[in-house]
Amino acid sequence: MRSLHSRYDPQGEAERYLAAIPIPPETRCFILIEPGLGYMIPVLARRFPGARIIALHAASPAEGDLPAEQNGKAVHWDPSLRLSLEDFLEGELEEAGQGGLSGGEPVRIIEWRPALDRYGKSYADLLAAAAAVIRRFDAGRRTLRAFGRRWFRNFFRNLSLLHSFPVYRKLGVPVLITGAGPSLEESLPLIKKIREQGGCFIIAASSSFMALLNRGIVPDLVLSTDGGSWALLHLYELFRAGPGGAPFAMAAAFSAALPSQCGDLPILGISDGSLWQGFILRALGVPHLVLPQRGTVTATALDLAFALGPERVCIAGMDLDIQDIRSHCRPYSFDRLLWEGASRFHSGYSRLFSRCFAMKEGGSYRVYAEWFAAQLASYPGRLYSLGKNNPLFAGLPRAISGMPAGGPGGEYLIRRAPVGITAAAALDLLKTGLENPKTGPSLQGELGPLLLPGEKNAGPGELWEAARSLVPGGGARG
Repeated sequence: MRSLHSRYDPQGEAERYLAAIPIPPETRCFILIEPGLGYMIPVLARRFPGARIIALHAASPAEGDLPAEQNGKAVHWDPSLRLSLEDFLEGELEEAGQGGLSGGEPVRIIEWRPALDRYGKSYADLLAAAAAVIRRFDAGRRTLRAFGRRWFRNFFRNLSLLHSFPVYRKLGVPVLITGAGPSLEESLPLIKKIREQGGCFIIAASSSFMALLNRGIVPDLVLSTDGGSWALLHLYELFRAGPGGAPFAMAAAFSAALPSQCGDLPILGISDGSLWQGFILRALGVPHLVLPQRGTVTATALDLAFALGPERVCIAGMDLDIQDIRSHCRPYSFDRLLWEGASRFHSGYSRLFSRCFAMKEGGSYRVYAEWFAAQLASYPGRLYSLGKNNPLFAGLPRAISGMPAGGPGGEYLIRRAPVGITAAAALDLLKTGLENPKTGPSLQGELGPLLLPGEKNAGPGELWEAARSLVPGGGARG
């Protein structure tokens, strides 16, 4: 078996190895794939002072194997850790982002190729997992640059919609999550039968609401996480349905785009876990859940379902793919826009094809599927599949069997929101946090890429002015 390092000059070998790799000088984070004893680590630390170095090991190193110099300049993951590789990497990249990685600096994977011969598949799995996490991270950064200011504005606007909120006890029935994939249509008759027997609590992605209501199924909770104005099209259907068709309550990210009518429903607010959101929500006394941003509403729905504590969660309509020229179940809010814009030169079917082709080429479905695949092992015996869904769910139990009778009645309470929740009060709290020496630096690190993308080292005054300009009528203090 080939040795991982030179027996004569391993440090020189590492220096020559890295010298042959073109690395952009602005790189702020390195992910090393099985670096062995880590001779590359001090070389990178000297060449890129302040960069974050993450070492991923294919096997658990024996205690004392890693020299102190290498071990101290990097964070390490190996299979003996209880934290999964995906969760570890996401946490480390998030910390790197708070240290200035959100402005577009690349994350660089560096392989120590001699390790491939020794570890084979374990090495390849490390590389594939790291690449998948980076794709999600990069997609998140691009979305942040495009929509960060809109998310920020939505947060303050949505605070004014909070008049009441549902408080759920641990649910005694399974939770059914409905996504808006084409396969949901085939599952609707069974879902209606289960619903009529009172055997599940339904969390519906807002994009699936029309399809459910069209079959006479009213979900218990409708979830919205999208901050784009187009997401309003799904939510308008909640209120067109009238009192008998509206759900009992909503769950919504504070950064989501919500119509003003949502103030008529109890809202379970969801924070993305950022310091600035938590700082304001805690100070105002706003009850909320903390769930990370996932990029797709169905992934957040999975987090939400397990946060409510049921023994079993079932998924339906999670295709994560295109069926022919269909991207979603019918009826679907956006289809009307496609058909209304059709003409002799660009028919409705042609527009559907173009849309589906663009979605496939964009690669977002692949990114979401990779995330779900990485999470399946986290829910042994608790996650079920109803209908076709994506093939990656094929290993899950295929039916909801033995569902207890009786619906979710009595499982929730309604409470009034605290008094004094206004955009002006929230902005004043944010200004106080920015001016506080203890919280100011961390808040600046988060809000800089959000409010002033592309600008580095924005001070508290600049961030405050940018924040106030985005929130109409906000900010009592000048």
